[in-house]
Amino acid sequence: MNGFFAGTSILYFLGCLTLGVLYSWLLYIGNRNLDKQLRYGLAAIRMVAVTTIAWLLFAPLIKTLNYTLDKPVIIIGQDNSLSVGQVKATRFDQKLYEQNLKALKDKLSDKYEVKTYNFGDSVADGFDFKNQGKLTDASAFFQKIKDEYTNRNIGAIVLATDGIFNHGGNPLYSINQINAPVYTIALGDSIPKRDVLISNVNYNNIVYLDDDFTVEVQIQAFQSDRENTKLTVSQNGGKVAQQNIAINNNSFVKTIPIKLHAGKIGVQEYTVQLAKLPNEITTKNNSQTFYIEVIDGRQKVLLAGVSPHPDLGVLKEAISLNKHYEVKLALADDLSSTDPSKFDLIVLYQLPDAQNISSAFLQKVIASKRPIWYILGAQSGINAFNQVQNQVNLSSANGSIQEVYPDFANGFTSFNLSEEEKKTFSTFDPLLTPFGRLTVNASATPVFNQRIGKISTQQPLLFFTNDNGLKAGYLMGEGLWRWKLSEAENEVEQSSLNDLISKTVQYLSVKDDKRRFKVFTSKSAYDENESIQFNATFYNESYQAVNEPEVNLQVKNEAGKLFNYTFSKTESAYQLDAGNMASGNYAYTANTTLGGKRFTASGSFYVNALIAEYQQTTANHQLLNAISKQSNGKLFMPQDLLKIADEILKNENIKTISYEDRKYDELINIKWLFGLILVLLSVEWFFRKRNGEL
Repeated sequence: MNGFFAGTSILYFLGCLTLGVLYSWLLYIGNRNLDKQLRYGLAAIRMVAVTTIAWLLFAPLIKTLNYTLDKPVIIIGQDNSLSVGQVKATRFDQKLYEQNLKALKDKLSDKYEVKTYNFGDSVADGFDFKNQGKLTDASAFFQKIKDEYTNRNIGAIVLATDGIFNHGGNPLYSINQINAPVYTIALGDSIPKRDVLISNVNYNNIVYLDDDFTVEVQIQAFQSDRENTKLTVSQNGGKVAQQNIAINNNSFVKTIPIKLHAGKIGVQEYTVQLAKLPNEITTKNNSQTFYIEVIDGRQKVLLAGVSPHPDLGVLKEAISLNKHYEVKLALADDLSSTDPSKFDLIVLYQLPDAQNISSAFLQKVIASKRPIWYILGAQSGINAFNQVQNQVNLSSANGSIQEVYPDFANGFTSFNLSEEEKKTFSTFDPLLTPFGRLTVNASATPVFNQRIGKISTQQPLLFFTNDNGLKAGYLMGEGLWRWKLSEAENEVEQSSLNDLISKTVQYLSVKDDKRRFKVFTSKSAYDENESIQFNATFYNESYQAVNEPEVNLQVKNEAGKLFNYTFSKTESAYQLDAGNMASGNYAYTANTTLGGKRFTASGSFYVNALIAEYQQTTANHQLLNAISKQSNGKLFMPQDLLKIADEILKNENIKTISYEDRKYDELINIKWLFGLILVLLSVEWFFRKRNGEL
């Protein structure tokens, strides 16, 4: 440490000293009662005290220098992934390697600060030679170094790995951010071995029931020229596809599309497997299991009318174009035998009718609590229409009709219509709407407003309402067949009318989830190294989120084994981290009780097996060499790893750094200085008093 005064001019100090001398001289120059030596001593004490007090008025600074020695940090990172454990070079001695790596640490610790880590799918402190990592993420290792050793004296990094990195970024880009040489230890075997494997399976997680879908399987083979293998695809244990594969070179790659059929609802387990070859280095990469959720996306739509009409044909054709919708047409005689509760959406075409022959059917429709699309026309019974629903009222209707053109309503966002489609609708012929005074619920959402001739009005033509979660659509006119003819005349390739009808049906048929108790996973598919996250919400009768009752969860795997959990409470909901689970398909059931009533919720999820560590068996020593050269390090084989210590010791750039810490502090903050002044003045007063001086 080195300290000295700073920030105050020497002239200030000389001025303070002059003031102290002058004060002492004036005080003692004429005093003849004191002994000469005592007078000089007291004058000196007063001079020092006055000088110090005066100097403190200028707030002088004291500069303090501290020097800290920072020894170089040597960081050793050891690959703890499956690929390192499964493929070893000829004559590789695992025990000797472990001993030498620990000895390297001890040898370097004599002069340097040494930190050790192991990495696979995560980074942990210390060495771990179990080789259980499902992935190899070297970039995470370098990121940890960057985060934890910023502004530290990193001398060197020792990286023991096989160069097979299958997660995160390329470590070549990471080492540029760390100014230190990387000494690599080349594990594994860089000589390709005989192996046939499934390197990738490309598929969609969700498909619809009765759809055909394609799974793309990428196959690789090494050192297997002129061999033959067989690709088999199994669904829930039963074979569904098979194909023979001829391997025609020693570095064989081929992508094979497999067409499958979704014939069963639920999570389906598929396994793709390659027949093993003689003398393969491993067969763990010959198969891969994945899961696809098959959902029944078909919605049932009922088209109800009293008599045939061209509009019904237009509606049925447009809805049927979407294979996920099933349409049934029911006319007058069929209405009495049709159960509306079996449908997801009911289209009432000019119902209620003027003759009121559909009254019994309409009562069943209202009781079914299903979304309804009302389409009015010349055959509509307006009075009955006003009675069966409470969102729209058409008063003063006298049975006459008028022509109305569509005018797109600005601000509509429930579904998208392109600008081209909006222009197309503005050119269509008019619809025929019942004449009357139209009153609509203020919360209605219009798609089109009515344009009469060239006059645009704010009266809606096609619009939606929502009554306590029950959606309804209204089209206040007939004549869709005219719009269809307009498109045919203009030779439109893609029908805007079909798109409008399809989107309207889809919007009305989508169900709002009003369950009081909901439990769900954060996603439907996990990898086996991921934690399974559950969330739950519970609502009281007023549909307010509450979390007073306890929520229990039971998870069952494919073998029927049960796992029990209890949710933790958050501010107004529930949360659960169930940790990692083995690959497979799981079902869960949650339950809770409130007010003596039991609530349950269920669902499923699946966990994918991670096989990335088995998909590449040839070590990438070229990458390790590139990492070393780019960072001014060096590549070593496992049997020579102790030489790394000598290489580091002779590297002149790896040395202890001295950091200077400069600190400024005001002299007035030194408390003992005030004690010194008090002591000086007290000593002076004592001797003056003793010698009879005031």
